[in-house]
Amino acid sequence: MSILVSILIILVGVIALFLINLFNSLTKLKMTVSEASADIETFLKQRYDMIPNLVEIVKGYAKHEKEIFKNVTQLRSKAMGATTVADQMALEGQLDKAITKIFAVAENYPQLKADKNFSDLQANLKDLETDIQKSRRFYNGTVRDFNTKLEVFPNNLIVSIFGFKAFPFFEASEEEKENVQIKF
Repeated sequence: MSILVSILIILVGVIALFLINLFNSLTKLKMTVSEASADIETFLKQRYDMIPNLVEIVKGYAKHEKEIFKNVTQLRSKAMGATTVADQMALEGQLDKAITKIFAVAENYPQLKADKNFSDLQANLKDLETDIQKSRRFYNGTVRDFNTKLEVFPNNLIVSIFGFKAFPFFEASEEEKENVQIKF
């Protein structure tokens, strides 16, 4: 009888240790995903802060391009207010295209291209875009690790007890997946 109680106590202890380990490792991964998401938000905030400066510099040279500036400003506001990862991904894709249009407009204005503030801002935005892409890749890697841990056996049988849910990946929008059309 005492052997059976001992085995039962050991079995309960092993299960408890497994559950504690699973909960702690999922919590750590969840914090890493949150940190990665916050890094993306930080870089996006920096980009949002640069956009008005870019618009103002280009506006001074290209006064008749008002529609482009209005579109960039509206997309910036919408992107800053996005509440879901899916909405943010879609709006970021649109905002990227709108910023590209501003740089395309700049090509028509040699004085603007020669402007030191514009070239500095353009270089800073390029560096920032690189940082955003790196942050998105890191986020997707941590999401992959977290979601995999949720899905593997026997974790998939237990995680719902703890209330953990899978995170969405940052994916390119349909517009970003399209081939770039180059016309001469």
